[in-house]
Amino acid sequence: MNEAKDADGGRRNSRKRVAALSFLLFGSLSLLSVGCSNVKELDYKPVRMDTDPARARTKAVSSRLLEMTGVKGKVTEPGPSVSRCEEYGDDLFSLRHPWSLYDLSGEDVDRGMSNLRKALDRDGWKILKDGKADSRAQDPEIYAENKAEQFDVHVTGVKRAARGDTMITFTVVSACFRAASSEALDGQY
Repeated sequence: MNEAKDADGGRRNSRKRVAALSFLLFGSLSLLSVGCSNVKELDYKPVRMDTDPARARTKAVSSRLLEMTGVKGKVTEPGPSVSRCEEYGDDLFSLRHPWSLYDLSGEDVDRGMSNLRKALDRDGWKILKDGKADSRAQDPEIYAENKAEQFDVHVTGVKRAARGDTMITFTVVSACFRAASSEALDGQY
């Protein structure tokens, strides 16, 4: 009787393995037939650019934003970093450049933010939000986009930081660029 159970159990296990393999095979084939349908589409055509020229372009945008403030201070050093736009394709990347203008007085922060508001419109930027940050300090902040250059910026005038520093912080983010290949992005930071 045990032999009959083992033979029956073996057949059940064999059927389970066949069913599992069929499921895996069917699932794999259906994924292959779908192709890139899980990849989101952008509402613009990414510009073909290597990472070094894209970094230079991002730094140039940041430099223009600094000039728009019209105030003097110290600027943090780190440059733009590369991030893959994986949800849109494995050969696409964007740049993110967080930096600060610091060693400022409270008046410098106010003047810099005011100058920036005026200059953004003249330089092709559209202000999407101009108000107070959703934080306890409620520092002034600006969100803007430049569709022609394909960059966004978030600017905050920090006057009541925990450490007592007054500064203007910037986060400049590019649209997605298309690299020569996905391998060209390997090792990029």
